[in-house]
Amino acid sequence: MSKKPKDSKIIIFFKKLGPGLITGASDDDPSGIATYSQAGAQFGLSTLWTALLTFPLMAAIQGMCARIGLVTAQGLTVTLKQHYSKPILYGMLLFSFPAITLNIGADIQGMGAVAHMIYPQVPVAVFCVIITALLLFIIIRFSYQKIAMILKWLCLSLLLYIIVPFMVGQDWLMVAKKTFIPTIKFDKEFLSIIVAILGTTISPYLFFWQTTMEAEDQVHRGVVLVDKKILSDMKTDVNLGMLLSNLVMFFMILTTGTVLFNGGIHQIDTVDQAAKALEPLAGKLTYIIFATGVLGTGLLAIPVLAGSQSYMLAETFGWDAGLDKKFAQAKPFYGSIIVSLLVGLSLDFFEVSPIKALLYTAIVYGLTAPVMIAVIMHIGNNKKIMKEHTNSRLSNILGAITLVIMTAAAVGLIYFMV
Repeated sequence: MSKKPKDSKIIIFFKKLGPGLITGASDDDPSGIATYSQAGAQFGLSTLWTALLTFPLMAAIQGMCARIGLVTAQGLTVTLKQHYSKPILYGMLLFSFPAITLNIGADIQGMGAVAHMIYPQVPVAVFCVIITALLLFIIIRFSYQKIAMILKWLCLSLLLYIIVPFMVGQDWLMVAKKTFIPTIKFDKEFLSIIVAILGTTISPYLFFWQTTMEAEDQVHRGVVLVDKKILSDMKTDVNLGMLLSNLVMFFMILTTGTVLFNGGIHQIDTVDQAAKALEPLAGKLTYIIFATGVLGTGLLAIPVLAGSQSYMLAETFGWDAGLDKKFAQAKPFYGSIIVSLLVGLSLDFFEVSPIKALLYTAIVYGLTAPVMIAVIMHIGNNKKIMKEHTNSRLSNILGAITLVIMTAAAVGLIYFMV
């Protein structure tokens, strides 16, 4: 009897990756790409250093969420429901749903606009409908394992953005300088874009998704006891996911900061504008790669957005939930996914500006993130919930820094709005 061939080390490593990789990659959705493109177009390379700042902060908070999911074997919403007052839970739901729906709508519009650019014969609205229908089919038709595998492969689309800067000339000494020596400008425009970057990278919906997916992944792998190896694999997965997310952010700012800023284009409102502006300045291949990446990241991010919202609802009201369940087994869960995508799609037909949708999303995320970070840190240090797996000193230090920075960003956001 022939032996089954052993998987290579690369395949074994890839199999270990899951919720952390998908969460990090989904953070670079079309709306995030629009934010990074505007940062590069408006300020050149002056915001490159933010990628170094956000990486450890994202890794620390998402690591806490992942550990909560592993130890409790349940989503963040269930933990809030069991151990904290109802106003905290319902407050998070109240603020999260409009922001997530607006984010979904902005992403669908961005993908539709980019698809229309590639194939102009089909109207943007038709592409938006096709994209929404495709996403609903994938989410409802396939099991969690297949969706997770699809999402992992879609993460490769992010590598397209890492290639682009090497296709145009770069002053790498200047790139290094702007990366490691922060540029700070105390004016409304610069501080606004810093707040926008923070709101885009450290988003509350990712906290809920990470926790729930770790819990589900634990069930699918048949994990009964959380040991050091499982926690180590989780850290590798989360850290790699957050590193990929920040690398894409870095190279996105680098591309637009080099090409668009130097080309005299300083205002980017939508992701398709960024793609169009790149074509005459950097060539058709760069433009196609950029546009293709938008479609890939949208297909990756929207299921995460819609899924996180539906899990929050299901865990709050006790519905049967899970991407591994058939539609008939979890009708309210899948129904909420359908509604969120259709409402997001409707924004295009009601002519809601994508840039306004993103602005409102950033406001709500910016206001709720500090509260959620404080709650997550409290859960992470609660021995009653976490037992012997409470936060390390480093996690608490990075979490505290994140809380201070996100609170300052929220105060700055209110100041700019007023």
